[in-house]
Amino acid sequence: MNDRLVELLKCFSLKARVFQTGPLCHSASFDQVAGVGYIHVLQTGRLQVRSRAHTALQFDEPILFLYMNPTTHHLTPQGPDVEMVCASFEFGAGLNNPLARALPDVVVIRLMDIPALDRALSLLFIEAGEHHCGQQAILDRMMEVIIVLVLRDLMDQRRLQFGLLAGLADDRLARAINAMHAEPAREWSLEALAETANMSRARFANRFREVVGTTPGAYLGEWRLTVAQSLLRQGKPVQYVADVVGYGSASALSRSFRAHVGRSPREWLKADQALGGQINSTAANARQQRRG
Repeated sequence: MNDRLVELLKCFSLKARVFQTGPLCHSASFDQVAGVGYIHVLQTGRLQVRSRAHTALQFDEPILFLYMNPTTHHLTPQGPDVEMVCASFEFGAGLNNPLARALPDVVVIRLMDIPALDRALSLLFIEAGEHHCGQQAILDRMMEVIIVLVLRDLMDQRRLQFGLLAGLADDRLARAINAMHAEPAREWSLEALAETANMSRARFANRFREVVGTTPGAYLGEWRLTVAQSLLRQGKPVQYVADVVGYGSASALSRSFRAHVGRSPREWLKADQALGGQINSTAANARQQRRG
């Protein structure tokens, strides 16, 4: 099967910022900030995690937990031997990221359940425990790899029953989703997508809505706008973007933006750039909290 994550990873710029390595001596709080997710890895010790988004969690074994969507949460060590690696990350902040909508409030994975993840984290822990030039850049890149490994495991092991990753875990639906991801400008008909999935028209439409949570046509429209937002972020002209994602003109793209986003492409880009500055400030505050 073709790589089911490649187009998503092309479209969304994953950037992690590791700000905690080693002992967690005091309670730590993380505020909800638009566009910012958090990933925490408990290496040793006992930890309590509280959030209004879920019931209190108690961990006493090596574990990873991830908030893809902005979520206020609090970490409280339950003893003196808590060792952790924590990072904030941006995965298409300001974009209509279908991955964010596909995940529960918090993803919790025992490290022993994913051997590949355990091996990658072992390297992360080794790097975190040493002090070499370029350490911050290496830790950030390694954490990005770990996030991708988590997404791959959720999909490959069919840990989710609903949403985009569940759709990509279905071999037949994945063919149609990948086709839309790869060719957003194509005038995809329901018949063409069903043929790509090797399913009947009715069965494909029902199965897609049941698993992904929307119709194929609605998903294609959302994906086109998502790709358009990604290209605008890269500084591409509005007319160029309109051509790439299948709109006949810049004005047609602008109308679609206003209908779905509430702003014109240029207005959206200005707001997105302001959000980027807020995210950078959040990362700096998190690093300062670690030093404190």
